[in-house]
Amino acid sequence: MKYRSLALLSTLVLGAGLAACSSSGGSADGAGDGRTALDVWLMRDSVSAQFQKEFETGFEKAHPEIDVKIQIQEWEGIGEKVTAALASNDAPDVIEVGNTQVAQYAQSGGLTDFSGRVAELGGGDWLEGLAEPGSYDGRQYGIPYYAANRVVIHRTDLFEKAGIDPSRIRTRDQWIAATRKLNTGGTQGIYLPGQNWYVLSGFVWDEGGDLAVQSGGGWKGGLDSPGALRAMDFYRRLQALGKGPKDSDEAQPPQAEVMAKGQVAQIIAVPGGAKVIEEKNPELKGKLGFFPVPGKSADGPGAVFTGGSDLVVPAVAAHQEEAFTLIRELTGDAWQKKLAVAMSYVPNKTTLAGAVADDPGTAAMAAGAVNGHATPNTPQWAAVEAKNPIKEYMTAVLTGEDAGSAAAEASRTITETLGGDS
Repeated sequence: MKYRSLALLSTLVLGAGLAACSSSGGSADGAGDGRTALDVWLMRDSVSAQFQKEFETGFEKAHPEIDVKIQIQEWEGIGEKVTAALASNDAPDVIEVGNTQVAQYAQSGGLTDFSGRVAELGGGDWLEGLAEPGSYDGRQYGIPYYAANRVVIHRTDLFEKAGIDPSRIRTRDQWIAATRKLNTGGTQGIYLPGQNWYVLSGFVWDEGGDLAVQSGGGWKGGLDSPGALRAMDFYRRLQALGKGPKDSDEAQPPQAEVMAKGQVAQIIAVPGGAKVIEEKNPELKGKLGFFPVPGKSADGPGAVFTGGSDLVVPAVAAHQEEAFTLIRELTGDAWQKKLAVAMSYVPNKTTLAGAVADDPGTAAMAAGAVNGHATPNTPQWAAVEAKNPIKEYMTAVLTGEDAGSAAAEASRTITETLGGDS
């Protein structure tokens, strides 16, 4: 999903009527000329019109027996629309879904299991943040399509003035030291709102923790683990080196617009945020750079949440083999390289990161993607995000409450929401 999962991060938006899936035409056996008509649902803005046309033409030339019919779907109401399609006799053959939505659809038994064909798709090189949430109960249902994740967007002029080389910031301690140096006069070293829980999640993973862990056949909140508490303490120290609000997230107010005002040295966002900054303040064109979120050690980049999409096939789809053929092409190396360049995405395999080397923002994103993770792989996670006790916990700690007590309370809420015993 084109950065939408980075804004909403797996929240299923419901609202479309159940009859919405009736337009798929998935039950058609042919295109009227002896070819198989293959119905494909892709999401709004996940591909450009130019890329879509190029792929359709190239695929049909290679597979003249298949007529690809791509329908662009809207994010609004897609959760209910996909659920209805999976339960119907008129499902499309291939559907693009948010990577963290796969478990919910797989739980119903409505998706085709590709576990036996992962090797054919080069699954050994898939990004973990796409592949892991594409599996459920040990079976692979979602095939990694493309990814996006956060990086540090920084003011190159302010870094230069402070004598800081961003390429030398390899660890979180070095990051703190540089940010403290930048946090002077009227400049905020970093603008980090208090409730950016996706950023906190990366620090938690770096510390060996998780937002929730499987326990006794169920799930239990993990914010009160020693590693997660260390992560929150680091977040608190980093957040203090700026004037970000303690009781709101990156969307309220939009952090790119805050940086555009000219008094912020860094934000943590997807690279596309730089375009917003430049649009709001043209004087900053040519003054923005990117680097991966630093890790706990210099051994690799920091952990990040991997947003993006997987491709799935409904179990009731009429053209299973043709659907697999399309997925094999669209997620294969040749088309992944073209898609990454055309859309500034991270390709689905770690071996393809070089395809975006000429785009500084995407290259930084791809470098961080090797340490990408997803939210806990349970169909009930969307309910946790709806309540979002993580945000409340973060604000509580940043406003002076005891971190251990606040984390224990948030973890109890997560456990209860996931159906576990608190």
